[in-house]
Amino acid sequence: MTSGIPGKAKAIAAVAWDIDGTLVDSEPLHHRALVEVSRSHGVDLSDLPDQAFRGVHMADVWSALLRRMPAGLDERMWLKDIETHYAMHGHELRAMPHAVETVNALAARGIRQVCVSNSARMIVDANLEALGLTGLIEFSISLDDVSAGKPDPLPYAMACRRLGIDACQVLAVEDSATGLRSARAAGLVVAAYLDLGGHVEDADHIITDLSDVAGLLIKASKPRG
Repeated sequence: MTSGIPGKAKAIAAVAWDIDGTLVDSEPLHHRALVEVSRSHGVDLSDLPDQAFRGVHMADVWSALLRRMPAGLDERMWLKDIETHYAMHGHELRAMPHAVETVNALAARGIRQVCVSNSARMIVDANLEALGLTGLIEFSISLDDVSAGKPDPLPYAMACRRLGIDACQVLAVEDSATGLRSARAAGLVVAAYLDLGGHVEDADHIITDLSDVAGLLIKASKPRG
């Protein structure tokens, strides 16, 4: 799938990774943290599907669940409790298949890599530490770093500015419709990772294995049309 924009494409110079569901299989821990912390505040969310808030940042999760929350529950306390629970259980996290190997392979080739996440800074840091990738990622953008999270283009636009690279030279790898829309709106080349399913209407490329990213850097740099 391509954007249909004719002309010569610039070579891909960097990869911007989503983290949750792309590099790390974090959705189960996110869900457990949400349910268990909410239960500690007297809210039973056991009826929620496991993937109810896949790719959705926590401010929007709070808004969606607000009618179920008891009066007087402070949003910031609830969010902080969830982040703390998640970070404390970071040892339970598992990398997505071939995630660590692919990041290492790209680093060995001198490809610049960053992470762009819809999670809070504590979550982002816990994820990268659990994967052992902190030293290979040039920087990360968390929800705490922006005034609007995905699907707004701001997180990816900020990443490109910090890289000092045109958006069309950055490949975003995403697993959610929210992330795909964000990267597309910011002008990046977009790869949809479909290991756990997803939406591809905003993707230039579709991959089912993260090890395909290395070859995709060549394919993504070819003229579109």
